Amino acid sequence: MSALESLPFGTRTFVMGVLNVTPDSFSGDGLGSDVNTALSRASRFIEEGVDIIDVGGESTRPSGIYEGVQEIQEEEEIRRVIPVIDAIKSRTNVLISVDTYKANVALAAVNAGASIVNDIWGMQRDPDMTSVISSTGCSVVLMHNTSNPDYSDVVQDTIFTLSEMVERAVRSGVNKESILIDPGIGFGKTVKQNLEILRRLDEYKTIGRPLLVGTSRKSTIGNVLDLPVDERLEGTAATVALAISKGVDIVRVHDVKEMIRVSRMSDAIVRGWN
Repeated sequence: MSALESLPFGTRTFVMGVLNVTPDSFSGDGLGSDVNTALSRASRFIEEGVDIIDVGGESTRPSGIYEGVQEIQEEEEIRRVIPVIDAIKSRTNVLISVDTYKANVALAAVNAGASIVNDIWGMQRDPDMTSVISSTGCSVVLMHNTSNPDYSDVVQDTIFTLSEMVERAVRSGVNKESILIDPGIGFGKTVKQNLEILRRLDEYKTIGRPLLVGTSRKSTIGNVLDLPVDERLEGTAATVALAISKGVDIVRVHDVKEMIRVSRMSDAIVRGWN
């Protein structure tokens, strides 16, 4: 059974909590290789009501652009994420995703207990990723990303690309029901383009797959509000609430407790309260 089958999409918004086991996270919450601290944060997320914990071992900031950010070898990424996934899985049944675009890391994580691969390159960077997803039967997040942004209409262009990615994955043996899509806020887009995507999120529903959005603490919020990364809680809350009003299914966040409250209130308005 796909991990997504345990999430009744359409009934409420699901919250994915970010667990960065990196020393160089853009959001300042990287835990390095401290398994005990990572497990403690995961336990707190679970107590707060998180639905999915997203474990990442490599910063997604472009290396060479941000000071201190370096692309790491897959062996190091595996060394960072597997002990944490093992520890979480041994103590809870919460869904675990692994934030990686490397097939060997994804395979090791799935074998350790992850059931979702969150690939910021949508299975386009590592040619072996598709076979890992299809052979293990795990779920996958296909995110839009590009190194050469050139859009005539950022929303329609990214919808077209994501639709092609879904079709290509299905042709390669990936179960369509195991696929999530992510428009990739902050990846290969300007601030205005990111805001345009958020304004028109409902258009992505035409792809026919559940929609995940990650805006938490991102630079678009910092640019609009002129605030550093540790002061973007309210801006994040605004983007989460408005994304829910546009029909998003999963929000990926750093501040789990606060964004669960935002999600519940938004759901009560958008989906109805019982």
